[in-house]
Amino acid sequence: MEKVKYNRVLFIINPKSGSRQENRLTNIIASQAKRSKFDFKIYAMNGDDEENVKLEIDQYQPEVIAAAGGDGTINFLASLLQHSIIPLLIIPFGSANGMAKELGIGNDIELAVSLLETGVEKSIDLLAINGNICIHLADVGLNARIVKRFEEDPNRGIRTYAKHLLAEMFLLKIYTFHLQCDGRDFKRKAVSLTFANASKYGTGAVINPEGLIDDGKFELVIIKPFPQIKLLSIAWKMFNHKLHTSDYVEIVKCSNARIVSRRKTTLQIDGEVIGKVKQINIEILPKSLKVIVPKNA
Repeated sequence: MEKVKYNRVLFIINPKSGSRQENRLTNIIASQAKRSKFDFKIYAMNGDDEENVKLEIDQYQPEVIAAAGGDGTINFLASLLQHSIIPLLIIPFGSANGMAKELGIGNDIELAVSLLETGVEKSIDLLAINGNICIHLADVGLNARIVKRFEEDPNRGIRTYAKHLLAEMFLLKIYTFHLQCDGRDFKRKAVSLTFANASKYGTGAVINPEGLIDDGKFELVIIKPFPQIKLLSIAWKMFNHKLHTSDYVEIVKCSNARIVSRRKTTLQIDGEVIGKVKQINIEILPKSLKVIVPKNA
């Protein structure tokens, strides 16, 4: 990892993210720019952003892009910056901020902006899933349906997520998957199948305890059908980095995979619902994105 200093920073802010602290963030940016002596420009996302952001990058020629938003916003910028020499700084501005937590930034907006002076660059892996980029976590089954409910709810935050989790627990659906992973061919029944580039959700639940974001591999985390009486035990293991010890969990490490579901199931990527699918193709993109992280991350 290499420490660098920047002169021009383009901030991409999603005002609709769960944080809703745009004025505070603007003040933090201005203070840091004065202290670190860099120029900056702010672009506020408005729903029609891909071409506009590309134009901003071409015209402003930033040395770093700082993204303030949730995991969906981070995914959008990662898709634009894959294989680019421009690093991405993640500013936690969403409801859960899973990727910011993964990189040791947490929910601290001031810490994130200060990394423009104190941080280091690190190259991390991405996933390509059915033609979409995934920087963090994707899945089908239980959690994907919760994310779909969450998207349709006007409220945000961990309590809203927990409400939909409890609702789904009484409607557990079992899927049959045919999986091909690095030449291995097998079938599994599961309530959830996670494609993990990272280790944990923004809630703090660790779905992939042994996952590394720069090892050239991803993990298939298979949650097998379990009796409802085991729910609290599984939840305890998730929040204590012990999910891999559960009898109802299987973790398979691979670099590419093809999954076919017997029936269509909802696919979500980095907190954004893609739609219902029967087939999923996944490939690791090793060290294809530069990010800025704390020195001790």
